[in-house]
Amino acid sequence: MTASKRDLKVAIATDFLSAFSKIPRKQQAKVLDFVNKFRANPRSPGIHYEKIESAKDPNMRSVRIDKSYRSVLLKPEAGNVYVLLWVDSHDEAYRWALNKVCKIHPETGSLQVIETQTLEAPDVVENQEAKTSAAPLFEGIEDNDLLSLGVPLEQIGLVRGIRSEEDLDAAVGKLPQEAYEALFFLAGGYSLEEVLRELAVPEQKAPVNVEDFEAALSNPDSRRRFYVVESEMELAAILNAPLEKWRVFLHPSQQQLVERNWKGPVRVLGGAGTGKTVAALHRARWLAKNALAEGTGQILFTTFTRNLAADIHENLGKICTKDLLRRIEAVNLDRWVAGFLRRNGYDYLIDYGPRTEPLWKRAVDMAPDECALDTAFYRDEWERVVQPQGITSAEEYFKAPRVGRGVRLNRKMRKAVWSVFEEYRTLLNEHGLKERDDAMRDARLLLENKNETLPYSAIVVDEAQDMGPQAFRLLRRMVPEGANDLFIVGDAHQRIYRHKVVLGQCGIHIRGRSRKLRINYRTPDETRAWAVCLLQDAKIDDLDGGRDDQQGYKSLLHGTDPDVRHFDDFKSEVHFITQYLKEIQEEAGSLREVCLVARTNNLLDQYKNALMERGFEVYMIRRSEPEDRNAPGIRLATMHRVKGLEFDRVVIAAVNRGTIPLEAPDLWSDDATVRQEREINERALLYVSATRAKREVLVTSFGKPSRFLEP
Repeated sequence: MTASKRDLKVAIATDFLSAFSKIPRKQQAKVLDFVNKFRANPRSPGIHYEKIESAKDPNMRSVRIDKSYRSVLLKPEAGNVYVLLWVDSHDEAYRWALNKVCKIHPETGSLQVIETQTLEAPDVVENQEAKTSAAPLFEGIEDNDLLSLGVPLEQIGLVRGIRSEEDLDAAVGKLPQEAYEALFFLAGGYSLEEVLRELAVPEQKAPVNVEDFEAALSNPDSRRRFYVVESEMELAAILNAPLEKWRVFLHPSQQQLVERNWKGPVRVLGGAGTGKTVAALHRARWLAKNALAEGTGQILFTTFTRNLAADIHENLGKICTKDLLRRIEAVNLDRWVAGFLRRNGYDYLIDYGPRTEPLWKRAVDMAPDECALDTAFYRDEWERVVQPQGITSAEEYFKAPRVGRGVRLNRKMRKAVWSVFEEYRTLLNEHGLKERDDAMRDARLLLENKNETLPYSAIVVDEAQDMGPQAFRLLRRMVPEGANDLFIVGDAHQRIYRHKVVLGQCGIHIRGRSRKLRINYRTPDETRAWAVCLLQDAKIDDLDGGRDDQQGYKSLLHGTDPDVRHFDDFKSEVHFITQYLKEIQEEAGSLREVCLVARTNNLLDQYKNALMERGFEVYMIRRSEPEDRNAPGIRLATMHRVKGLEFDRVVIAAVNRGTIPLEAPDLWSDDATVRQEREINERALLYVSATRAKREVLVTSFGKPSRFLEP
């Protein structure tokens, strides 16, 4: 019986996308045309399959694209599955295919591409005597256990020859990704049971049919490498930006988070580059597609800043159909609050700093003489005690806990301090102003008093570490408690604003529904290690009153160590940076994948002018709009704005003493706890900036370098 076109499955491999991105644009257009025709009907008479002589895999075929280029694909003898594996010039495509074997793992059921030339142990130790004397790294692990972790039978010998973590790193591109990850965790001291749990390996495995390629494509580990294309529009979107593989390829640990009906709120932690935002985006898509009643309910996707919300909206458009996108509202929380209050006749103007600064000065000038507290103390006390707890009266302030505050206050002192806060509130009211926390509290109270029900069936929260208690109390009220209600992702190592939260104190209970992502898919491990060192002694919270760490946080990519350079003056630093940019431009032909990052807008303007004077085209990444990836020019962004973005190369400029950490009179505090937290925030800014880079990082300074750069 002949299968209909509807029964045919055409999958595309992540390696195909990587290869596609490297061929000339003229050929890319031909490849796109071929793939469209192929997806529509891989059995078309116009498609001629050529068997690749001497290829190790009898199912490997070559298909002509034009005179010079070929696509390599898997065409099993039985079944209706076709898999696009590679695309390249004729000779290179054949060379790639000769020693590749594409087969189904007999234990895990995943579809794997194995290079048969790499079935021997990597030779990375020059001293052969030292190499042979070292014990095998995995000698205590049985062959059956290695197979259960995804190691192909053909590569058991390769694994047995690994005698050090350096050997394991050398094998990263030779082993299937799931096998390498499992071995990495074993080498890091995890037990076999812990590794199986960490990688979401099911306890009960169904029997594997090594001839059923259709079933293999639905395997979680296969889906990190292969994607079944469902429409021509989807295929075009994938091929037009082939390196943005996160849009279609999810790690099994991400799939487990995304594609599941949870019984309540979920918290997802993870270091930079572990795919938290990717998981959040796909969670919103999955909810809109699977968890909402037909034609009813909406998903709110919210984050802390306007620019991140703009980026989120754009990226949702890349993975969602128009119908799904209509069911997802992407907006930063401040904007949502402002709109909600305005629709309900709110007469106050919400201010985020500029208008309230002079009011603070006037209020502090009214402080009783016996207080003898520095100006910064009042603002810190307000932001860290009064606003997070929603305190509105002296009586509430007298009873309020002040955990983490370095200056002790007796009742008499609290009364004196409260007089300043009363004056400040009076001034706010006189000027028709409200702070962010006031507005969020007012929005929540308005919802409660009106008993209003919003249209949201679920809320997805990104960058949760930068949101405070008032934000989460509001979010808890915005969506009914129940299945799939809140999906919260964050990482306090990347907290670049001063908010802290304990979710349980905001009515969000995550017990049993907390997960952590540990594998970095964006940043070279050398950059990751450099960035982690910036925060290695800091005490980092887990957003719910506990401690978080970066144990097991590892990148699967390798590159060069960050290049740290110091110069006598700004002119010398700029000269070096321009020479660096010229080399990249000559090599890559464009500077669109390079971003220069600086601590302040004033500094950024100086670099903008200096680069333009030297003939460089620049593109400023703005606060309230997504980056236009097609616009020419080197990207320029502040450390705060660069969050959530990624580039091939990042230049972190002016890492000078006095700039990082930023020293300014209004930032100084007598409170040692406050100073320590601000230092962690400043270190986090440098951590975030470095981990935006997919290939390499250049760190420059002039005058006196920041103490953060000291060994």
